[in-house]
Amino acid sequence: MSKKTSAILKYTVLAVAIIAIIVLLWLMLDTGREPETIPYSGDQVQSLTSLIENGDVRSIYIVNGSEAYVLLNNSQISYDAFKSNPTGNADYYVELPGYSIFFNYLESLRAANADFVSPEVVTHYYTGVSWTSFIFPAIMLVVMGIVLFIIFRQSAGANKQAMNFGKTKARVNMNVPVRFSDVAGAEEEKEELKEIVDFLKNPQKFSALGARIPKGVLLVGPPGTGKTLFAKAVAGESNVPFFSISGSDFVEMFVGTGAARVRDLFDQAKRNMPCIVFIDEIDAVGRQRGTGLGGGHDEREQTLNQLLVQMDGFEKNDGIIIMAATNRADILDPALLRPGRFDRQIYVNIPDVKGREAILKVHSRNKPLAPDVSFKILARMTSGFSGADLENLLNEAAILAARANRKVIVMEDILEGINKVIAGPQKKSRVVTDSDKRITAYHESGHAIIAKVLENCDEVQEVSIIPRGQAAGYTLTRPETDDSHITKGKLIDMITMMLGGRAAEEIVIHDISTGASNDIQRASTIARKMVTEWGMSKAVGNMYLGGDKEVFLGRDYGTTHSYSEQLGGVIDDEIKTILDKCYARALELLNKYRSVMDNMVKVLFAKDTIYTDEVEMLFEGRSAEEVIKAIDERQAKKDSYKRDAAPSAGRTGARVEIISEAELNRMKERRAAEEARAAEDKGPEAADGSPAAKPSEADDDAKEAAPDKGAEPDGEVKEDPKNKDGNGSDGQ
Repeated sequence: MSKKTSAILKYTVLAVAIIAIIVLLWLMLDTGREPETIPYSGDQVQSLTSLIENGDVRSIYIVNGSEAYVLLNNSQISYDAFKSNPTGNADYYVELPGYSIFFNYLESLRAANADFVSPEVVTHYYTGVSWTSFIFPAIMLVVMGIVLFIIFRQSAGANKQAMNFGKTKARVNMNVPVRFSDVAGAEEEKEELKEIVDFLKNPQKFSALGARIPKGVLLVGPPGTGKTLFAKAVAGESNVPFFSISGSDFVEMFVGTGAARVRDLFDQAKRNMPCIVFIDEIDAVGRQRGTGLGGGHDEREQTLNQLLVQMDGFEKNDGIIIMAATNRADILDPALLRPGRFDRQIYVNIPDVKGREAILKVHSRNKPLAPDVSFKILARMTSGFSGADLENLLNEAAILAARANRKVIVMEDILEGINKVIAGPQKKSRVVTDSDKRITAYHESGHAIIAKVLENCDEVQEVSIIPRGQAAGYTLTRPETDDSHITKGKLIDMITMMLGGRAAEEIVIHDISTGASNDIQRASTIARKMVTEWGMSKAVGNMYLGGDKEVFLGRDYGTTHSYSEQLGGVIDDEIKTILDKCYARALELLNKYRSVMDNMVKVLFAKDTIYTDEVEMLFEGRSAEEVIKAIDERQAKKDSYKRDAAPSAGRTGARVEIISEAELNRMKERRAAEEARAAEDKGPEAADGSPAAKPSEADDDAKEAAPDKGAEPDGEVKEDPKNKDGNGSDGQ
């Protein structure tokens, strides 16, 4: 019996028992109106003898010869009601001195008066127990039996659960709908796994050649790369039972439980051969034995020992293929990784540009896209994204399009989805002072201009002064290729671009702010790695002087330096030399392109965000007004999707307003007038067209800038692919 059926039966029995008790109590307590008690005889008017002699009594109901219930002639109680329930529907109750005495009294009245009309007298004697006194104990016995049945059943279930404590928690899936066509961006990995499917479908093909299919396949890769999806695809293609369990499901607080669950898992798998057993996050149970602080873990080690025996012990499990996934293969026990257990290790890496394009096409199957959406451009922009990240950004883009009431997803929706995945949502409601906005605009313009000018920097994709996450503004670049090796020239250009924001602040406001803290941190990290790890300093040479990285507890505590204090001073001097040269180079370039920077700031003040096309137009010598007009035309094209879209089902009251050409011109004139008034309020402009710097403005900027303002967590060059080569939100 299933748990659901058992629960329904239990609640049904309880409901019936409660209803029976309520009915019984109602029958016992509903005895009608309690009659008034009067004496049998006496001088009082309200005695039974006086009422009979006066002719006021219509009927008398005598019970067991001693109890009399009286109904009067002028009673408000009907005769039928009295007859159906005399004890509950009577006017008076009388204790008779005796049955014979009462009837002798009536005979004497008849003898003394011939006209005397005797009332109706009905007698009743109980020959046994009444039905109410019988049914109450019976119902109580039934209720007690039901309660005992439930108690015993629960205790039996608890005992059964205790006996099943060592049973496996693996879930069995017979028909997995995932196929290899649902997995993209990892063609080599699919080819490796297709051999598993071929063996499960046609094992004679391999056995005829003396080949043995790998007993275990370990999928290794960063989070979100599709390791679990690959396992599902293998099960779906082979159409065999698929046992899935997490590594943490084996480990319990009781010693021996994990080993028992491993044995039960393989027992079930043997009964369903051929089959696939998938253990997700196997590092929870397969961690290397005898490591860590404070001794080992007996329960986990016993579970691992049992798993090792089941995978390759005296018993043969030829029809069981073990698949496991982890992103920490370096901490797994060597005995688990040896041939005969996990024969094959498949590394599922972050997809390259071609793989990202294929993944985007897979996840966009059910999404209507505008004609301007280019998967090639998106694949280049999403360097370092995993498959899960790509699916998430397309979902965010679909949500943004639905929020704007568009019928298709436009390119800017996807670009915004990328930015949300990298740096979080925009914070347009944040109050930003004019001083902060001006500093941010010049800061981000400095990044963008240097990225555009330098040969080794990636192409600028987006520049924005809208706060996002912890950044007051950001500059995104788009790499053309996924380079695995980074040259010294490219690293120098990257550092120069990172310091471009600080250089722009010094040129324009003649002061510096705290907004460049994240840029300085990232640039210093790259410079230190160039000197200590990558051998790019002539003074230090080809020596590795980086600290040993610890993967367990106390990572920073366990890091040591393997060089002297004298060499440490040389390292610091080399780092400072690299940073100073790059900063001087940034100052030189920004002074050369000062007019472009001023026009870019004007456009950012007007539109908050610009893209690659606007940056190209500014470097072609276009004025800020021409760029703003081009942005308005692009926005009008995007709004056309919204005007043609019908309101979605379920959304009532949605109204799309079409603005006429004349009204649009009037709105532009009003906006131009407001900008002119704002420019007059700010004071005269400098000769080069940039906003003039007030003497006290630099001091105000320093006061208003918070110490950690815009310090956005950003990765290192190689370890964080999303921010590789500056391709990430540049914390202002």
